[in-house]
Amino acid sequence: MSPPSLLSVRDLAVHFPVGRRGLLGRPARWLKAVDGVSFDLERGKSLGLVGESGCGKSTTARAIVGLQRATAGSVQLDGVDLTRLDRRAWLPHRRRVQMIFQDPYASLDPRQTVGSILAEPLAIHGLARRRERRLRAMALLEAVGLNPRHVARYPHEFSGGQRQRIGIARALALEPELLVCDEPVSALDVSIQAQIINLLEQLRQRFGLAYLFIAHDLAVVRHLCERVAVMYLGRVVEVAERDRIFSSPRHPYTRALLSAVPVADPQRERERRRTVLRGDVPSPLDPPAGCPFHPRCPERERVADDACEARVPPLGPCGGAPEHHTACHLEAGLE
Repeated sequence: MSPPSLLSVRDLAVHFPVGRRGLLGRPARWLKAVDGVSFDLERGKSLGLVGESGCGKSTTARAIVGLQRATAGSVQLDGVDLTRLDRRAWLPHRRRVQMIFQDPYASLDPRQTVGSILAEPLAIHGLARRRERRLRAMALLEAVGLNPRHVARYPHEFSGGQRQRIGIARALALEPELLVCDEPVSALDVSIQAQIINLLEQLRQRFGLAYLFIAHDLAVVRHLCERVAVMYLGRVVEVAERDRIFSSPRHPYTRALLSAVPVADPQRERERRRTVLRGDVPSPLDPPAGCPFHPRCPERERVADDACEARVPPLGPCGGAPEHHTACHLEAGLE
């Protein structure tokens, strides 16, 4: 029997109103940024959430940490549904779930010293006195590979990679159990990306952290994550162990993503088969009926009836592996 999940997301939806109509100002349309996302994350484990830009990854992350209100569904942390909590009730849970943001330049207050940035979460939660907060800030800087004597410096005095280390230190200040990492290396140089990835892996092992790692770089996810969930147009279309996703992808969209990853061997690069998708990603303002991927799917002709256009495929087991789930009518046996 598998241990209970630290984080359990079920049918999460985040819809944004677009335009107004009538005297009551009701929304004219709804933009379905996230539309029924479900996954689990165990303690001390790492899950990669991947997909094209605009598929809803970051919105999912913001809804999980409470920065964006969910339209429907649940986000349970140890059985407590965070989507039903008000601001006061959320406070004790914020210590357990922290976020690392994508942009190390925009996520740090330029008017505060690094010491103040790292001490602020401790002050808000009343965890230490002033002098103790400064010592804790110095220890956090040392934990992420920075000079602890630089607590009096301002963010503009650090490089991009150093600023992201400060962002990681701030996320660690409250000793969380779960870190939500929203593309934490995408804004950095390639050489710095490797350093930050290695740092995150070291911190996970040292502190027993669980990671929800959001990225569009599959190579990064393959290095850092044990499970991978693939998103398309606001939905999870496949989730499995990392090795199964990369060796035996079952959803046509996952296969297309993997075929676009460059291969270092020139001979293999020339010989491998590419999957080229037709058309553009549909607008979340007007998603297609049925399977959201069917207008671009290169394999839809294999389905005998109109299931792809008529019904949204559920996320269910496939390929004989109980932990490998995909949302595809082909895998459901409708061939």
